[in-house]
Amino acid sequence: MAYHADSSDTEGKEVLTWDGLGVATDELAQQIHDSGFRPSVVIAIARGGMIPAGVLTYRLGIKLTDAINVEFYTDVNQTLPDPVLLAPMLDTESIAGRQLLIVDDVADSGRTLALVVKLLRGFGADVRSAVLYTKPSTIVEPDFCWKRTDQWIVFPWSDKPPLS
Repeated sequence: MAYHADSSDTEGKEVLTWDGLGVATDELAQQIHDSGFRPSVVIAIARGGMIPAGVLTYRLGIKLTDAINVEFYTDVNQTLPDPVLLAPMLDTESIAGRQLLIVDDVADSGRTLALVVKLLRGFGADVRSAVLYTKPSTIVEPDFCWKRTDQWIVFPWSDKPPLS
C-alpha cells in the first residue's frame, strides 16, 4: 500500500525538504509582496496547503487565516473523479469583498484550485492563488508559483506513512 508521498522510492521525483520549504516559502512570499497584492486573509486548501499557508501568514504579516477542506487525491497518482468540498465550510459571510490569498502545495490538474477560486470569487472576494509547485497539466495558472515541475512531488509533511 502506497501512502500519499511514498518516499520509499525517490527516483524521478521532486523531493522538497524542510530546509527547501523555508527557501520556497521565502521566495514565494517575496513574489507576493513585490506584486503589490496585500491580502487581508490567507486561506489554505487543506491539507497540502496548510503548512505553506501558515508560513506565508508569518512572512507576509497576515494574522487572519482559515482553511477550506477539499478531497481529490486518494493515493499516489489516484484521484476522485472531481474535487469534493468537505465540512466544515468557511465562514463565507466574513470574506465578501476581502482580498484573499488561496494557498496550496501544488497545482497539478488545477481542478482543486479552480474550484476554490471560483467558489470564493462567487462570494465577492478579490482572490489570488499561490502554490509551491505548478505542473504543466494544470487547467488554471496560479497567480504566484515557486517552481514548475512535471514530476511527482514528495513533501516533507507527507513523506512518511500514517501511524497505525
